[in-house]
Amino acid sequence: MIENYIPNFRSEAVIELDGWESFYECTDTTTTWRNDDHSSEEVINAKASELKAEWEAQEYARNRKTDYPDIGDQLDALYHAGVFPANMAARIKETKDKYPK
Repeated sequence: MIENYIPNFRSEAVIELDGWESFYECTDTTTTWRNDDHSSEEVINAKASELKAEWEAQEYARNRKTDYPDIGDQLDALYHAGVFPANMAARIKETKDKYPK
């Protein structure tokens, strides 16, 4: 994951509305279209605003993701704590025994 990455919402909107094949180049301010059959600037800007709002609403999830322990470490801790169902714990033990450290 690229730290401090902020998507180009206008480009994302153009891709979502009209597809990759609809343009030659798309920046945060302009688009070089392949033809005249594309969404209006008003529609593109509205979609870009919607995508930006969705992205901003997920800031907590992006922040949490970098602070959580690796999923493998989480699962291993649960296994060692004995909280997996018996059949899952048996499968994990079988694999651990088959491939010891």
